[in-house]
Amino acid sequence: MTHGIRTDTHPPYLDGDRGGLRETATRYALLPLRIFLGVTFIYAGLDKLTSSEFLKSGGAGSIGDTMRGVRDSAAIPALIDLALKNPVGFGTAIALGELAVGLGTLFGLLARVAALGGALISLSLWLTISWANSPYYYGNDLAYLMAWLPLVLAGAPYLSLDAMLHARRRRRSGGLR
Repeated sequence: MTHGIRTDTHPPYLDGDRGGLRETATRYALLPLRIFLGVTFIYAGLDKLTSSEFLKSGGAGSIGDTMRGVRDSAAIPALIDLALKNPVGFGTAIALGELAVGLGTLFGLLARVAALGGALISLSLWLTISWANSPYYYGNDLAYLMAWLPLVLAGAPYLSLDAMLHARRRRRSGGLR
């Protein structure tokens, strides 16, 4: 009779077939993040597009005044200067970008590209709008940037249009992939 110490790190019922609890949790681990980021960016884009104040070059709540207000504290003031050449066009581009990123992420269509777009939007906002936040963790743009990175790496392999299209291509090619 052996009186050894157990070295497994989880109960045996979590092992085994691909339908086990551990495998299912691992497979869908990024889904809550994908839903959160997708819904948040859709909301942010729609909020900007439907705001009576945001898409103006001046005035309270406008993209123009916001950019002028952070210009001197931005990490890269040249980005602000570029945006201020056409603040309404820049604000519209950001809003449409957020909407496209959110839809692509939520539905899992070109998910890695959408996540990269989300990461780039978050990076640009961190380097401009929230750069002066002190301490740095008070600004949420850096946290959003970090949240996008797992989706850039993993994409949306489950419950997504990408997965559906990939499965269709596999069936058409005889499952050789």
